Amino acid sequence: MEDNTPIAAEPRPAQRRRKPSVIEILGEILVTVGAVMLLFGFYEAYWTNLQAARNQAEVEAQLTDLWDEGTNTNPGGDDLVNRRQFHAPELGEAFARMYIPKFGADWQFAIVEGTEDADLLKGPGRYVTSQMPGEAGNFAIAGHRVGKGAPFNDLGNLQACDTVVVETRTDWEIYKVLPVSADGKPRAEEAAACLNEHQVEEVTAGKYQDLDGRYITTPGNFGVTYAVPNVEQAPAEDDESLLTMTTCHPQFSNKERMIIHAMLTRTEPKVPGQRPAEMEAK
Repeated sequence: MEDNTPIAAEPRPAQRRRKPSVIEILGEILVTVGAVMLLFGFYEAYWTNLQAARNQAEVEAQLTDLWDEGTNTNPGGDDLVNRRQFHAPELGEAFARMYIPKFGADWQFAIVEGTEDADLLKGPGRYVTSQMPGEAGNFAIAGHRVGKGAPFNDLGNLQACDTVVVETRTDWEIYKVLPVSADGKPRAEEAAACLNEHQVEEVTAGKYQDLDGRYITTPGNFGVTYAVPNVEQAPAEDDESLLTMTTCHPQFSNKERMIIHAMLTRTEPKVPGQRPAEMEAK
């Protein structure tokens, strides 16, 4: 009788699983880290820009509505001090616009109150302990340099006497970047190109002789945002009106801070259909 029982296969010896080498493990870790960094870079440089653009458009529209409502009437008449003190913004609320003609005709941002993350995701934000636009002392604002709208991405391109215009509900405040040169004849020449005689004296030999137009400092140097830069005291009535802008440095890092200081050279009351001549200057 024929036996059809299959012949059992001879068992194979068990194969030992090879352990990955240290180099292979490191390679996988680096690939994972690279992927995470790529996603984070996309989020910071692209997605947050979209979100910030939406937020900026919203606060800009709110600002326009505020200025177009009955609150837009001039409560101070020709009294410039009263006009500047008329509206105290809430945190996150836009209260002014800023323009830097050197960055192009379409460069403008609504300025909001506050410098917390949520505030700066809407646009440049005012340090709440600083002054308001045009007031004696220091009007200080912060802004992102990369991602989140990056309003201050190009601050490093500003030079002495470049114009920064701040639009309030009733006025145009025209600031000029202070001399970038630290001292000597170059500083005096840069100051004289756009400041009046008194301001030149203050910048070269007076209370602002150590205040440069552009420089790099540490993140902990909060003195640049004080109502009187680097001095813990209230501004005097005859102090110059200053503008300070702060942003991260270098790009893609918060290791340091870039500081821009500018000085108010004149105030122009707003007239429908008219803008300051400096708005057209490059």
